[in-house]
Amino acid sequence: MLTSRRQFLKQAATVAATAAVAPPVVAAALTRAPFFEISLAEWSLHKALFAKKITNLDFPGIAKKDYGISAVEYVNQFFKDKAQDKAYLNELLQRCRDHGVRNHLIMVDGEGDLGAPSEAERRQAVENHYKWVDAAHHLGCLSIRVNAFGKGTAAEVQQAAVESLGRLSDYAQQAKLNVIVENHGSYTSDGKWLLSTIRQVGKRSVGILPDFGNFCIRRDTGELYQGKCLDSYDKYQAVREWMPLAKGVSAKTYEFDAAGNCVETDYPQMFRIIKDSGFTGYVGIEYEGERLSEDEGIRKTKALLEKVGRA
Repeated sequence: MLTSRRQFLKQAATVAATAAVAPPVVAAALTRAPFFEISLAEWSLHKALFAKKITNLDFPGIAKKDYGISAVEYVNQFFKDKAQDKAYLNELLQRCRDHGVRNHLIMVDGEGDLGAPSEAERRQAVENHYKWVDAAHHLGCLSIRVNAFGKGTAAEVQQAAVESLGRLSDYAQQAKLNVIVENHGSYTSDGKWLLSTIRQVGKRSVGILPDFGNFCIRRDTGELYQGKCLDSYDKYQAVREWMPLAKGVSAKTYEFDAAGNCVETDYPQMFRIIKDSGFTGYVGIEYEGERLSEDEGIRKTKALLEKVGRA
């Protein structure tokens, strides 16, 4: 009986010790930071911005106060005429400092096709981007995101884009800024085309911004964003191919299931790919859904990123 009692006491002590240790271990797993930095893409608030409920100057404070996010990604169309306005940029920078917010990048649209067939048109497009390089440098950004659109065959647009990206990066390197291309429709949504384009530029400061939502290569309307998609590229394969050249990631979301998972993208699978690449940079929240409000969509995307980042 004594032996049995000793065994019982020993087992009880082991169970008690395990119970005492387990909660902190579990708690540590639950509070562990993701392997990447979370940033907020301004496009997540595009409805409020277009409706003039908020302004670009409000954006850094909203990111920090409302969502606890300390890094932001601007969209140039929300301060289109301010790229060379130093007083405006200084006010924006001061608001970032007041809230402890870092500026990651500026997404640049509407400044001409870098893959245009005409050399004069390409040169003008490159020079149109210079002011955004300067603005990004002033704000302390790491990168500008550009498009590589153009008219012509895949080979023709690629050759033109390679030339333009090289020229633009020569200017951006003076400010120690990256030039990164997003998969944004047409040829740029073809994983192999975009990878080949960036490799042909051959500059370490020219990279890719993988976006989880833009992989339609061809639509029945011929438009970039409108119409039924006839041909698309596998998003997981694309991200796997692109991550060695990625200077950021755009975590696009549209819909969520009852458990808070993204419906259109398998986030655990996607972030296994991203982590396996060794990436530890910025992952930007870009909610673009219709069912949830922008506020709800941002919060759900942030919660999902934190969950997969810990896992």
